Amino acid sequence: MPDLPATPSFRVDGRRALVTGASGGIGRAAAIALAEAGAEVVMAARTLPALERTAAALTARGLKAVPLHLDVTDRAAVRQAVAAEGPFQILVNNAGTNIREPLLDVRDESLDALIDLNLRAAFTVGQVVAAGMVTAGRGGAIVNLSSVNGHVAGLNRSVYTATKHGIEGLTKAWAVELGAHGIRVNAVCPGFVETPLTEGLLSDPDFRAREARRMPLGRILTVQDVMGAILFLASPAAAGITGASLLIDGGLTAV
Repeated sequence: MPDLPATPSFRVDGRRALVTGASGGIGRAAAIALAEAGAEVVMAARTLPALERTAAALTARGLKAVPLHLDVTDRAAVRQAVAAEGPFQILVNNAGTNIREPLLDVRDESLDALIDLNLRAAFTVGQVVAAGMVTAGRGGAIVNLSSVNGHVAGLNRSVYTATKHGIEGLTKAWAVELGAHGIRVNAVCPGFVETPLTEGLLSDPDFRAREARRMPLGRILTVQDVMGAILFLASPAAAGITGASLLIDGGLTAV
């Protein structure tokens, strides 16, 4: 009989996972995907009631999820939370936002807010979680939430685009530094996904139709389109992948 290789598992049973920005959108969807695949998920965000509702719904299904009220821009709070809840074997570094302003109208407060949350907080969370992974000596997987704007520019999104290019750089640099510890670091790069963050824009039928036409798939993406990619990169099925960016953009960057 031929020796058949075993198919790697997409399950993450028994692994502790931290998902930031988990109160809604892609973060919430990532937490659900990981919990359904067997992880013990700590769902972190500033909006506690939304976290509690999702965690309760998952727990009612026999899955493992707990809410964590956390402002990831508070470095001391991040260190304390990771020390109390970790170590983690999975991090979905998702917390982020966007403020759409033309370059010449970008306000100082917008610049500071986007850099603080999208880049500085992501760095701090990743640094602290990675330190716990190294100390535990069990390896791990970090999935950074980048964007299609980490690869191409977007109108009225100069600061957001800059922060997501920064996430792409962090992903590669961390992959190089942490590989020897068995820690993989990758990024997912969604295009236009229907979330609370994009709800206002997509409520305009003309805008929705225009964005859908730009994508070869011909539709706006959903959080379900991103869930599988995050789970894949966090799971043993992606054991040989690090320093990579997975574009989930409906084919936008192929045009």
